[in-house]
Formats: sequence, structure tokens, C-alpha cells
Amino acid sequence: MSTHPDESEIRAWLLGRLPADLFAGEPEVVIDREEITVVGPIPIPDRPEGATDADFAATVEGRIAEFRERTRSQRISIARDLERRTGRKVAWGVTCGDRRALFTHLAVPVMTRLRQPERRVLDTLVESGVARSRSEALAWCVKLVGRNSDEWLGRLREAMAHVEKVRAEGPTA
Repeated sequence: MSTHPDESEIRAWLLGRLPADLFAGEPEVVIDREEITVVGPIPIPDRPEGATDADFAATVEGRIAEFRERTRSQRISIARDLERRTGRKVAWGVTCGDRRALFTHLAVPVMTRLRQPERRVLDTLVESGVARSRSEALAWCVKLVGRNSDEWLGRLREAMAHVEKVRAEGPTA
């Protein structure tokens, strides 16, 4: 793997390194500048006869906790190797049915400059009790935009990937 591996190299190495029986299917791998997040499916437990939705939700939570504890040393070993190769932290998570659980992952500070109209939006969220601080309000706004524009952001990411591919096919410097 090169000194600064690209996303496809990271994914390929990771898929080769993961034990075949770790997840019940291929994991989702999300990569940014600071972190690599690996989220894989685990088997959905059988629903006990007569179990309420709350009972079954507790069963799923138990399955997730069991997976997390049982695979901890494997995941740590893989993460250390990958962190050395990429310089990025590695986070893990699972999906179990419709439940998604992320284990330890980064919360990275970012800095931005906002004009008064944007600051007023954040201050309104703080003053109304939606958020405790401007920082929390900004995080809330980013989550809201992400949730409501997934399709558009997906198309934008696809376009960026295409640009990277075209660049890679160009002449070398």
C-alpha cells in the first residue's frame, strides 16, 4: 500500500484483512481525512415467541453488545494495522436489522467563519433550547442538511469520484 493510499486501496486492503466470518455480509466502509469507519451487518437474533417490540429491541441490543465484546481484540488488531498504513483512526459499528450502532468514533472539531445571519440561526437554536451551544447548533444543522439531502450529496460524491478517476487517467507530472 502506498504512503497515502486512496480510498479503493484502503477498501481493498481492509476487505482482504477482515476475517471472512466477522460480519454476516460485506461491510460499509466510509473514509474521510481523519477516520475510516467500518460498519458490518451481524445476524438478526430470532424473535422469541410472544416477545414485545421492547423485548426484541433488548435482544438486538444484547446481540450488538455480545459482538462488540467478542470481536474487540480482532478489531483492535486490524485497526492498528490500518492506522499505521493510513494515518487515520479506525471506528467500528454494526447493523442488526434496522438498528445501527457505532462503537467508539471521532468527533473532530472544525472551524468556520459565519456572517451575522448565519450566527443568528445558531443563536436562535441555542436560545430556544434546541442546542446548548453554537457548536452543538452547527452540528445539529449539518446533521439536518445531511439527512434531508442524502440523494443530492450522493450524486455530488459520485461526480467527485468521476473527476478523480479522470485525473488519474491523465498524464503524470
